[in-house]
Amino acid sequence: MKAVALTRYLPIDDPQSLIDVELSKPDIGTNDLLVRVEAVSVNPVDTKVRSPKPHVETQPRVLGYDAAGTVEAVGADVIGFKPGDEVYYAGDITRPGSNAQYQAVDARLVAHRPRRLDAAAAAALPLVTITAWELLFQRMPYSCEHGGEGKTLLVIAGAGGVGSIAIQLARRAGFTVIATASRPETQAWCRAMGAQHVIDHRQPLTEQLKALGFNEVDAAINLADTARYWTDLGELLAPQGHVGLIVEPTMPLNMGDPYKAKCIGIHWEMMFARPRFKTADMAEQGRILARVAALMDEGELRGIHRETLSPINAENLREAHRRLESGSTIGKLVLSGW
Repeated sequence: MKAVALTRYLPIDDPQSLIDVELSKPDIGTNDLLVRVEAVSVNPVDTKVRSPKPHVETQPRVLGYDAAGTVEAVGADVIGFKPGDEVYYAGDITRPGSNAQYQAVDARLVAHRPRRLDAAAAAALPLVTITAWELLFQRMPYSCEHGGEGKTLLVIAGAGGVGSIAIQLARRAGFTVIATASRPETQAWCRAMGAQHVIDHRQPLTEQLKALGFNEVDAAINLADTARYWTDLGELLAPQGHVGLIVEPTMPLNMGDPYKAKCIGIHWEMMFARPRFKTADMAEQGRILARVAALMDEGELRGIHRETLSPINAENLREAHRRLESGSTIGKLVLSGW
């Protein structure tokens, strides 16, 4: 089968950073699906895993943690799926990824894709959707149904993949959503996703929020630079508020006041935790994707796919990584077809 892989960890401008290879079709375990991959999308995790380091792989390593495709075969213990089903999933970072024509994936991490979305639009969703859902509704103490009513949520980096779906989920839960974006096009995107207010994260946050009439916020999710906004969020969050984080800090953080004085809840999200550690509730990720597929089909959520490169090959994946590393992408960039 065709695949895009790496053996060395190189800068993305090096043609050997991602290469076209031929691999054997994967075998599946009793809890697995074999999926014929039709579309994939890229996420910051792809670029972080691929980033330069001295290690050399003895066998080609396939990345990719978002896919939509069609079930080719099911493991002996799998229920709820059959060959021919159209599915979507993020998968497991400890196993070969989705940048291949066929992928073996644990069925508990998979759901039937939204009926009203094609493969490219569906492939844009899984990783960022699971991240946003787990962060807002499982790590932070808010219900997905009406849990944000009467509350304000600040979303730092609202135009990225996680921000695009988080804004929508938060609005549906009843939050007043304030997103950050610095360019006219990203500000417009945040408003299209449902943010009632948009401020510039390159400018002081406190003054902009006060100008909108907000002296504090009940909750915040920082989807960009954890250290950069740590002090500001400590001041902005209301007593007994909550902050959600997904990016490893680049320096030590002060965990005391004002966070301690205000009893602010600090919540980390890593969507690969469940599959990586084989937690007893791994199937929750499949259930999240099934719920979101239903909300998409009911018109309560909208897709976040903005651009497609075709076909899926090393040249186009290098270009996708390049754009993601530039920090200028909006929504999700997808690759489709072989």
